[in-house]
Amino acid sequence: MKKLLIFIACCQSSILFGQVSAESELFISLKAQDSTFFERGFNQCDLEYLESVVADDLRFYHDQSGVQDRKVFFENTKKYICGSSDQKPIRKVEESSLVVYPLYQNGNLYGAIQHGEHHFYIRENGKEDVYTSSAKFTHVWLLENEVWKLSEVLSYDHRN
Repeated sequence: MKKLLIFIACCQSSILFGQVSAESELFISLKAQDSTFFERGFNQCDLEYLESVVADDLRFYHDQSGVQDRKVFFENTKKYICGSSDQKPIRKVEESSLVVYPLYQNGNLYGAIQHGEHHFYIRENGKEDVYTSSAKFTHVWLLENEVWKLSEVLSYDHRN
């Protein structure tokens, strides 16, 4: 609960600074981070990479499968995302939906909130990807030793 309150406070304080421009270094950096995170971690199931960019105290809030910590997140990723090569879930971001809000403490950037919409597909060898659903997401990325780590996830408004 404490982390959720901190998350909400961060969201509210980011309003003071506002979202950054799509041409800003922060936006471009987090857009690339999002792309790499999902391409390698979700689409290609590079779990070693995924483990290196997920915070130790990850909190993942999903509107259909509940709250997950880091351990449960990885169990579910292995089971549902990376469990079958016959029918592989694929994630694609709606690039025009991305927005980024910087998080500062004492004038120093320590993280950012990234919000957008993404679409999910099932991929089978030799076939076109088949659309399954769309959802909104809000991610809190924290800078840890100059590496972006995914710390908090809200995944909601899933629809077909």
